[in-house]
Amino acid sequence: MSGIDRDIILDPRPSLIDRHLPNTPQVQRLLRREGRAHIFNDRETLERVTQVIIMDGERTGVEDENDDYERYGIYFSEPIGYIIRTDGNQIPLYYGEIKIVKTTGEYHAIPRTSPRKTS
Repeated sequence: MSGIDRDIILDPRPSLIDRHLPNTPQVQRLLRREGRAHIFNDRETLERVTQVIIMDGERTGVEDENDDYERYGIYFSEPIGYIIRTDGNQIPLYYGEIKIVKTTGEYHAIPRTSPRKTS
């Protein structure tokens, strides 16, 4: 079955969204702390990717009772974002993921290289 078939709500914390959008203080913080950040091309891309995953995304990873999240994702034919590094290098990203808190149904979208592997 494709898509997310339960009620979910956008996580209300703006910092979770802003950490995946270009030119935000949250991205600058990630670059300082981790040396890289996964960023959508723009807010419109984030919103489009989110809707596609809700409608057609596949559940990813292995079910782990210790994992507090459900993950759904899908590959896109065009880059939806990029990894930016402190040295200025950028790597295009073609995979979008929605991470849902199991207990609350709150979610946010993340651009990735591939599905997150859980154990």
